[in-house]
Amino acid sequence: MIAAGCDVGSLTTKVAITRDGSIISHHIVETGFKPDLAAKNAMDGALSKANLSIDDVGYCVSTGDGGKNVSFAGKYVSQLPCLSKGSYFFIPSVRTVVDVGGNATRAISVGKEGRVLSYRLNDKCAAGGGRFFDVLAEALELKLDDLGPLSLQSKSPLEIASQCTVFAESEVISLLNDGKDIVDIIAGVNQSIASRIASLVRNVGVKEDVVMTGGVAKNIGVIKSLEGWLGVGIKTVPADPQIVGAVGASLLAEKELQES
Repeated sequence: MIAAGCDVGSLTTKVAITRDGSIISHHIVETGFKPDLAAKNAMDGALSKANLSIDDVGYCVSTGDGGKNVSFAGKYVSQLPCLSKGSYFFIPSVRTVVDVGGNATRAISVGKEGRVLSYRLNDKCAAGGGRFFDVLAEALELKLDDLGPLSLQSKSPLEIASQCTVFAESEVISLLNDGKDIVDIIAGVNQSIASRIASLVRNVGVKEDVVMTGGVAKNIGVIKSLEGWLGVGIKTVPADPQIVGAVGASLLAEKELQES
């Protein structure tokens, strides 16, 4: 029984293919301005890696910002149950999911078998999401993957006061022009963003184990700062944290097949 999940996010589109509860393939592409095309490209990539064709997929569930535009999906499901189910698949002890995607941040309280108990969502501003880090890396002329490790070198993180991506970018540039150490700037940004994430998580309740998903989960600086703000350890999944929603969607697709 082969199923698929397609998560069309604001920055990236992910497809995961599962067979009988096990991941057999996944693929990630940039979403761009055509989410329907991104979904097709992500599916084609995942199918190619598994040496499968679309006809081999019994059912597909879509999710994400552009998930309703996926023509080959049999059903659309919101991101919350997909993220919860996917996180439970990787770490069954999960009780709180912190998902930081391209634009939105989600905190989810998770119950038995990965059920959503409650949640809080911030999708009003990109500050704190993956898009913010893209802007920051460009302003600093660094690779995105460097932001986390570099921030851990800081001894004196700088305070970043701006709550807006545009203003924060200007603030970072001003600090650079003032000769401030780049590692202290990055550490300050990570701490500022972690503080905002922590406020959202506290609103839903902090229960261990806490699992972080989404592209920002690749930033070790944010994770370490968030652990400090919340006072608990944070786990990451033993896979690319960006595919968790797609995996959850595929597992829900398997359930659809079982019930059909």
